[in-house]
Amino acid sequence: MHDVVIAGYLRTAQSRSRPNEPERDWFNQLRADELLARLLPELIKRTGIAAEEIDDFIVGSALGVSEQWTFGGRNPIFLANLPQTLSSKFVDQQCGSAMASIHIGFMEIATGFADVVLVGGMEHMTRVPMGGALREKGAIVGNPRLRTEPEYQHWDLQNAGMGLTAEKLSAQGGFARTELDEWGARSHQRAAQAYKDGFFKDEILPIDAPQADGKNLTVDRDQAVRDDVTLEGMQALKPSFKPDGVITPGNSSPLNAAATSMLLMSKETAQKKGIAPLATIRSIGFAGVHPTIMGAGPVPASRKALAKAGLQAKDIDYWEINEAFSVVVLNCIKELGINPDCVNVMGGGIAIGHPLGATGIRLVGTLARILKAKQARYGLANACVGGGQGVATIIEREA
Repeated sequence: MHDVVIAGYLRTAQSRSRPNEPERDWFNQLRADELLARLLPELIKRTGIAAEEIDDFIVGSALGVSEQWTFGGRNPIFLANLPQTLSSKFVDQQCGSAMASIHIGFMEIATGFADVVLVGGMEHMTRVPMGGALREKGAIVGNPRLRTEPEYQHWDLQNAGMGLTAEKLSAQGGFARTELDEWGARSHQRAAQAYKDGFFKDEILPIDAPQADGKNLTVDRDQAVRDDVTLEGMQALKPSFKPDGVITPGNSSPLNAAATSMLLMSKETAQKKGIAPLATIRSIGFAGVHPTIMGAGPVPASRKALAKAGLQAKDIDYWEINEAFSVVVLNCIKELGINPDCVNVMGGGIAIGHPLGATGIRLVGTLARILKAKQARYGLANACVGGGQGVATIIEREA
């Protein structure tokens, strides 16, 4: 087995998607694949390799329909003017799609079937909305069998159903509304401070984006991050999914649009080319859970990754746990015995955003940069996945 390293990582900022008010989304005029196509050549250039040296391209998205249909990953290649000889794949593991792309690329290189793999993720939740608008056009709504038989009820976990899974996990874990709101406020406060410190500058490629008023805006920061969030403000918000519920817009991730990219290669090749990697991928994990508590998925996925690496949770210096909802993070902390001070230290998805199929690369890439900044050894990134799954990746900082 070959060691696999992260040779480069680059993302766009994450705009705030508003399907009902598209003009408020900074990326409204740009498609997700166009955002990704701007990233790929720049990442290749910064890493210092030739595009012809890439063996495979793997792209993930949770909603690979409409303009996010990639023709098996080929469309982003063509848009980015990459070699037509470059093979490609499209991956759908919902919120785990981009991390699944990393996993596949990791396995291709580790087993010796590839040497350099480019991976990406993309999602535009304004232009390709979740669930209902698309389902109304297809058999899922029109077929009575899919609407009534118990084995097909997972279709109802779209949109509001995602919030109900968070409500159920909160009830099962005994998490109070105040705990969830405190974590939501912390996410914005940490992210706002990270921006003040300039942490995200080196991982975001500024994008010139046309706006609804006809002007251009250089988008170089995550649109949903706020520096005025307080716990009191969080507690004033009304529940989103149940009148007596605990899940609100303040302790949930927003809708977003973004693209992410990462370049993987064998450690031997990186050394030959004089490339200083961000980190080495040490282990991966993936697991399924009941779809009505999908937020529990990161726990078994992380345990599998830890077991394969011969590590324990206490060995991990920093964690990036996707904040689809506050309760997902709090459940991981409780079940795995994690020190909260080591989790999402630069803020998380509640503030930075969660563009579904693009998120996994953002988690791993940001974590690699945190390990470098903190001079720490091990990091674990994980995410819950719609439909009842979890994904996890363990990385080690290169000395």
